[in-house]
Amino acid sequence: MKEKTVSEAIAHRRSVRVYDPEKPIDTQKVKYCIEQASLAPTSSNLQLWEFYHVTSPELKKEIAKNCYNQPAAKTAQELVIPVVRLDLWKERIQSNVDFIRSNVKTPEDEAKIKGALTYYQKIIPNLYRGTSFWRGVVHKLKANWDGMRKVSYREVTSGDLRVVGHKSTALAAQNFMVSMAAQGYDTCPMEGFDSKRIKRTLNLPSAAQISMVIGCGIRKPEGVYGKRFRIPFDQVYREL
Repeated sequence: MKEKTVSEAIAHRRSVRVYDPEKPIDTQKVKYCIEQASLAPTSSNLQLWEFYHVTSPELKKEIAKNCYNQPAAKTAQELVIPVVRLDLWKERIQSNVDFIRSNVKTPEDEAKIKGALTYYQKIIPNLYRGTSFWRGVVHKLKANWDGMRKVSYREVTSGDLRVVGHKSTALAAQNFMVSMAAQGYDTCPMEGFDSKRIKRTLNLPSAAQISMVIGCGIRKPEGVYGKRFRIPFDQVYREL
């Protein structure tokens, strides 16, 4: 099958609730689509995410149960679970620093990376220490004080950083779902699940956060619940 264009894939993608058990999907193609997910834009290129690709029938059954056995989980051929890993910020900062340094070939290159190293070794660590609740409160007070005198970054609390992590992970999830649609496969992102039980099933640390559970397969006709509805575009579009 010819791979769909981006526009065709977006048009094809629907949240499919019922998958055809007689039409298996290629696990390697799903893995390829997860690789495409990892190319999504991410705040400060920290890539504070992981992707759990569930193909085991026993594990799928357990996770479906923790998704209230909703059809999009229960009938899925495979499941993909994007996970937010704010707790890995130190390691991911170091990965960026190592990558930047690996591209230094001349003294001129060393001078060019000075600003980037300052960003990753001073500014970003100071921000992500705000994942601690009380340090985040201190950061917020300072941001409000600075904001009275100059343009200031305001999203500095533990709750703000949680939102940042989920935004980046959701961008990756959308990359995955569009890539799956390009392959002719269907998906359904689910927010109805018991995150604590799924974290236990996946053996995740307490600091990890489930972004969503994505059912994967090939749709049955009844798996699409009616025609696509969107608010009229002129109600959501503003040109300034």
